Amino acid sequence: MNYWLMKSEPDEFSIDDLQKVGQEPWTGIRNYQARNFMRDSMQIGDQVLFYHSSCKVPAVVGIAKVASQPYADFSAFDPESKYFDPKSSPENPRWQMVDISFISKLAKPVTLSSIKACPELNTMALVNRSRLSIQPVTEQEWQQVLAMGA
Repeated sequence: MNYWLMKSEPDEFSIDDLQKVGQEPWTGIRNYQARNFMRDSMQIGDQVLFYHSSCKVPAVVGIAKVASQPYADFSAFDPESKYFDPKSSPENPRWQMVDISFISKLAKPVTLSSIKACPELNTMALVNRSRLSIQPVTEQEWQQVLAMGA
């Protein structure tokens, strides 16, 4: 099993939204490295740290899991979508997505500042490549973040 951190802006789609719907396609990834993580490495059952970004207090707020194999991101084909990509088509999709399913909220959010202050997490991708919307997480990082959110 792999571990991931996936970022979402809470005013667009929050952990509460995921809890309400149960499962959701993770659309709109338009970074090739993040796309490649989904396309090449994510597997059904992989665990996900759900991270609220671009907000007053960025933080890991919950846990989800990968619920599907990667497939073409349909938002790229929709001219009305803000994620529309005219160079992508159903016959030759440029972008991928996976479905994720809600597991739980953390008892308390694990803020970006607390992650940066934790010596055990100083090599975490979130600290070093913070702009990437999908990031691998080691098992040790996973355990540390969960302990901090308990």
